Amino acid sequence: MEARDPELKKDLNATLHARGELGPEYESELVDSFLEKLDGAVDRRVRRQLAESQMVVARGSRPPGAREGGGDSFGDRYGFGIISLVLAVPLSAIGAGVAGLPGLIVSWIGIVGVNAVHGSGRVPWSRSQHREKPRQTSEWD
Repeated sequence: MEARDPELKKDLNATLHARGELGPEYESELVDSFLEKLDGAVDRRVRRQLAESQMVVARGSRPPGAREGGGDSFGDRYGFGIISLVLAVPLSAIGAGVAGLPGLIVSWIGIVGVNAVHGSGRVPWSRSQHREKPRQTSEWD
């Protein structure tokens, strides 16, 4: 197994060596010391990854595979269609029960309209379209 952080590997080897020399009575302190170093290394790595992801967002980039509008993947589109059909049943029943055939037609116009807007990729409630694009600056500004 290859160590990802050679500094942590050195610290672990030093801790194990010190435990061998000092004996089991110092084991708790040695383990605590190594865990603090490990915690610091994990904290630094998480902060670095968070900073990198914030830079990607600040630059206005999207994750790989994301499209401009809503419905980024087949699963999103498929899920929206299933939910739409499930909700169509009670909406149709309510529309037909309250207003008869005109109510049924209005409810289906609404269902088809929502699906058409979602399918077009120009979803007004999408978060990505409401973000302001960062202003491009150059050295000469």
